[in-house]
Amino acid sequence: MSMITSDATDPVVLFSAVDLGYGDFTVLKEVDLRVARGQVVAMMGGSGSGKTTLLRATTAQIRPQRGTIAVFGQDLASLSGERLRQVRQRMGVLFQQGALFTDLNVFENVAFPLREHTTMTEQALTERVLDKLDAVGLRAAAHLGISEISGGMARRVALARAIVMEPELILYDEPFAGLDPISLGITAQLIRDLTDRLHCASVLITHDVPESFAIADQVYVVGQGKLLASGTPQALSGSQDPYVKQFLNGEPDGPIAFHYPITPAFTAWLEQQSGRP
Repeated sequence: MSMITSDATDPVVLFSAVDLGYGDFTVLKEVDLRVARGQVVAMMGGSGSGKTTLLRATTAQIRPQRGTIAVFGQDLASLSGERLRQVRQRMGVLFQQGALFTDLNVFENVAFPLREHTTMTEQALTERVLDKLDAVGLRAAAHLGISEISGGMARRVALARAIVMEPELILYDEPFAGLDPISLGITAQLIRDLTDRLHCASVLITHDVPESFAIADQVYVVGQGKLLASGTPQALSGSQDPYVKQFLNGEPDGPIAFHYPITPAFTAWLEQQSGRP
C-alpha cells in the first residue's frame, strides 16, 4: 500500500501555524490554510506580500521556519530525494511566463512531461496530448510553432502542459499577468472548468481580484507579514477589515500606506545628504 494517502476527504494542502522566510528574515507568520480536492483557492496580496513564498513552500523549494506543511497527507519537511520527487510529480505548475520551449511546436511542448516521466506508447501519448489541447481549445493548433501563436494562446498551451500528467494539485503563478481582457476571461474559466473536470485542487497566486473572485471557492489574503483574511469571495467582499477593503478596492492609501514610513536609518541618511557640500 502506498504511503501517500488517497482519502478524498483529506486536504490536498494543509498549512498549520506556518512561518515562512529566507535565512533570518521572516516573510509570513502564523499561516493556516487548507486546500481540498475540487477547489479553486486564490492566495492574494500585493507585490512583495509573500504570495510567491507560499507557492515555493508548497513545492518544498523552501522549508518552513516553524509549523507544518502537509501535501497529499505527507509532511514536506520529512521528504527528500525520491519521495519528494514522487510528491512533486503529482503537482502541475503554470509559471507566470509560461516557460515554453521555443524550438518545439505546440504538440511537443505539451508532450514533453509525458516523454520525460512516462513510458506511454506514441498512440496513447498523442491521444492524451490532443485531449488536453482540446480542453484548452487549441487542438487544431498542435502543429504550430510557439512564434506563430499569440501570448494568450501560449498561456493556454502552458496550461495544457501543466495538466497533461493529470495532476492532483495545480499551482498557478500569476496566471492572468499580461493577458488582454478576452484571454484573461478565457484563462479564468479554463482554470475553473479544468479543476472540475480533473477533480484536482487548484491554487492561484494572484493579485487580480475580479477574475479570481469569479472562480474561487476560497480566498486567502496576505500582507503586513501575515494572513490578513480568509473566506469565500462573497464573505470577503463584505469585509469591513480596512486592509482587506483597501486591497480589494484598489485604494491608493489606507493601512497599507502610499508613503513609505520614515525610519531612523532614513533620517540619518537624509542628515548625511544635507551635510554634503
